[in-house]
Amino acid sequence: MARLHPLLLACLCVAWVGAGAQAQVVRCTDAATGKVTYTDGKCAGGATAREVEARKTPEEIQHEREQAAEALALKQKRLEAENKAAETEALRNAQRDRAAPAKSPDYARSPECARSRRNLDMVLGSGNAGSYEQSQRMEAAQRQVDLDCLGPEGYAEVEKARAARPTTVNTTTPPVVVVVPPRHPVRPVVPPPAPVPEPKKFTQCNVFRCYDSQGNSYPR
Repeated sequence: MARLHPLLLACLCVAWVGAGAQAQVVRCTDAATGKVTYTDGKCAGGATAREVEARKTPEEIQHEREQAAEALALKQKRLEAENKAAETEALRNAQRDRAAPAKSPDYARSPECARSRRNLDMVLGSGNAGSYEQSQRMEAAQRQVDLDCLGPEGYAEVEKARAARPTTVNTTTPPVVVVVPPRHPVRPVVPPPAPVPEPKKFTQCNVFRCYDSQGNSYPR
């Protein structure tokens, strides 16, 4: 079966469209040779004619145009509804994110906590542990660790517990002892053995320090 050249077919289609769909494309088949041609008029000779598409009335063409316009309007409305729904969802998500409580920071993993820990280790490893100055440095370093690693709320709780511990500092004035010399020689009095101090008992511990019953603190 012979086929129409693509260029000729394109020209016929353009001509058909330019005519405002008034002309009809007809497929002509030669009965002797089987050659197929297309025309917008009548087939020549004894060729068999067959319309490619049935001819439409002006009313049908107008109806198709109205249907196409209606479909386009529906598509436009659907797109507007989808865009509005997306905007509403985005606004709802933004409001939910603003209303959600903020997560508390992990102070124990912060760089400030690591730096305070290193400073405390340096203070513990230097100087005389029994001196007053060293004790004050250790206390200050430990308080800084509590603040940086526990956060403001945790630090306030530790400070509250520290303030509630009993103090062993004697604030009263010691009595004056007057020693009267003996009238007669006396034998030296052997002093009684010194009392054995009670073992220290830890009353409270946190993640960084422990406290004994006498109020003293020890790093863990």
